[in-house]
Amino acid sequence: MRKTYHGSCHCGAVRFECRLDLAPEGQRSEPAREGVYWTSTFRCNCSSCLKTRFWKAFAVPEDFKLLKGEEALTEYRFGARMIRHVFCRHCGVHPFASADFDVMGGAFYAVNLVCLDDASDEELAGAPIIYEDGRHDAWDRAPEVTSYL
Repeated sequence: MRKTYHGSCHCGAVRFECRLDLAPEGQRSEPAREGVYWTSTFRCNCSSCLKTRFWKAFAVPEDFKLLKGEEALTEYRFGARMIRHVFCRHCGVHPFASADFDVMGGAFYAVNLVCLDDASDEELAGAPIIYEDGRHDAWDRAPEVTSYL
């Protein structure tokens, strides 16, 4: 079931709210859009996600709102430079990223689940996870080893 969550960086300079579905499989609401990206959370072993421990779920723009801290955000783009990775210039935490990909149905936000202030431990533990082998640009399959993600 999609639910409104509130999130922030470590120092609180950046605050946001978003609607996400963290429910276990079988208890989830109708996805916001078609495709696997809207049915799970994701952990990736690409160089950025691995080093920042970015655990993401996707939100459509109408389900995401930056409440505070636009001026505290610093942008980082790498590789094809298509994803706007942001982090707080004060504490360094990466609360979300954004991009616009046709394969995902257009614009989206990738919310870092560890930045959600009001998601319970039980919700996070029960959320389904799809592992991505971003290290090898094989987004459609899991890496051979996932236990470190």
